[in-house]
Amino acid sequence: MKPNIHPKWYPAATITCACGAVYTVGSTMEHATVELCGKCHPIYTGVEKIVDTEGRVDKFAKRQAKAAASKPKAKKEVKTGEAAPKTLKQMLEDAKKN
Repeated sequence: MKPNIHPKWYPAATITCACGAVYTVGSTMEHATVELCGKCHPIYTGVEKIVDTEGRVDKFAKRQAKAAASKPKAKKEVKTGEAAPKTLKQMLEDAKKN
């Protein structure tokens, strides 16, 4: 290996999870923090946990509540006596008759 180009290696680096679990591993960082680990990750625990650091879930819930509260707009009704627009097939048939 070339000297002085590799980062310092810490064989007993500590990794701390948000749930409080602490792991000792080899790393180029002496200390690190993570949000999820094997003790609190939903795949391993079977318990659903929403990790929302930017408020996206709250924004989505607010939009859904606002959409549910608003009434859908009524469709346009065709006035009686007004003819519906002709289809291309009808226009071609009329052209053949004339």
